[in-house]
Amino acid sequence: MNIIPVLDLMNGKVVHAKHGERHRYLPIQSKLTPSCEPIAVIEALLALYPFTHLYIADIDAIQQRGNHTSEINAIAQTFPQLTIWLDAGFSHIEDLSGQNANIRPVLGSESLDSIECYQALISRSQSPPILSLDFKNGGFLGPQSLISAAGQWPQEVIVMSLNNVGSNAGPDMQGLNEIQSRCLSSSIYAAGGVRAIDDLITLQQANIQGALIASALHNGAISSSDLEKLKA
Repeated sequence: MNIIPVLDLMNGKVVHAKHGERHRYLPIQSKLTPSCEPIAVIEALLALYPFTHLYIADIDAIQQRGNHTSEINAIAQTFPQLTIWLDAGFSHIEDLSGQNANIRPVLGSESLDSIECYQALISRSQSPPILSLDFKNGGFLGPQSLISAAGQWPQEVIVMSLNNVGSNAGPDMQGLNEIQSRCLSSSIYAAGGVRAIDDLITLQQANIQGALIASALHNGAISSSDLEKLKA
């Protein structure tokens, strides 16, 4: 199972995402490091466990009020061993240009105006893209035609349960199972709600390929020994 730590960037700092209510995000408070600077937080995460992937959400870019392009490029250069999954609110082909080789774009459904927009981005991406199917308040955020076009989904699909993010509510197993049943050829990744190792075991037993995690790493609920056990 692939455990992918999450870095939410806003106003140059790593922030604690909660319930998808971005106007309330505050600088992260972590047991791993006193810093909320991106490089320092990543170093602390890698000291905890040798992760191979990192998910970055550029909250400013997603909200169309600036971006962290220079900071993210610096991260990619500083940690060339990491494969970075980046959600920066991609909605135009030009958004995909000039990225480092170890960055893969995450196409968040909430940023897509239409399935045609999605198809254009998929066809022009230099690196294999990941699709994030975003859900909030029981509804799908994005073109309805995309949620029913499982045959056009890429190899990796994230089920992003925004209400569960930072909530200590557990993963949205019903939503995950529903998406998984739609497309057996895609690898499904859970995002939102993972509280402890037991949740990861439940996901693994449900054949979920991986999980995106932030809170449970920073608050110590999931330890390096937990991650080693999961790998074994």
